[in-house]
Amino acid sequence: MDNSIFTVKNLSFSYGNQKILKDFDLKIKHGAITTLIGANGCGKSTLFGLMTKNLRPDSGEVLLQGKDIFHIKLKEFAKEVSIVHQYNTAPADLSVEKLVSYGRSPYHTMGIANNADEDEEKVRWALEVTNTFKHKDKPVSELSGGQMQRVWIAMALAQDTKVLFLDEPTTYLDIRYQLQILKLIRQLNHQYGLTIVMVLHDINQSLYYSDEIVAMKDGRMLAQGLPEEIITTELVRQVYDVELDIRKIDERPFVIPV
Repeated sequence: MDNSIFTVKNLSFSYGNQKILKDFDLKIKHGAITTLIGANGCGKSTLFGLMTKNLRPDSGEVLLQGKDIFHIKLKEFAKEVSIVHQYNTAPADLSVEKLVSYGRSPYHTMGIANNADEDEEKVRWALEVTNTFKHKDKPVSELSGGQMQRVWIAMALAQDTKVLFLDEPTTYLDIRYQLQILKLIRQLNHQYGLTIVMVLHDINQSLYYSDEIVAMKDGRMLAQGLPEEIITTELVRQVYDVELDIRKIDERPFVIPV
């Protein structure tokens, strides 16, 4: 039985004359944490953009539970899929709670809430799950980078979707906040059943926190599967053009310099 929530079929995309993806196929498992890995320029950010309706393909399909996402209205798509982009901005004087409440926008009509009680409940839950409720009245300008990333995730959670996309959620954070964010992502998957799709730069974090890895190079998929089943020294060499050794921690592969 196919338990895919997202299916990419024969997807192609170009920037001008430069072909980024060609006839790309991919299936994202329902209820899994799937991470796209690869060197800069491999096409993972482009794929991310296509799967989140931020880019339109030259050809091919991206299906969400069998429906072509480019035939789904943006407001309806936002009730199914939430996105945390790599770069986000908000007015400095905006309160944390107000920013998170914007996640309820897909459920409003002409800017007016259809169910104010449900909005309040979802926003409170998002703040509590991300441990940002204590900051709810603060202006976002007073938050640290790690706290701010939690708030962006809280805004995405307030959308109440089945799928959460995150584009390099640990970028620019120190190691303490990186691990806090990754543990939060795992919690959202394990406790609340969210399907997670993310792009990560750090290969070891990708291997440790993911159920599935999609390894890419030059717009092609080299491998997809469980980290412990697909990660080899040869695959790492193909993906990153570097020699690394493979060890195991908690039965998960871990790469170290040779």
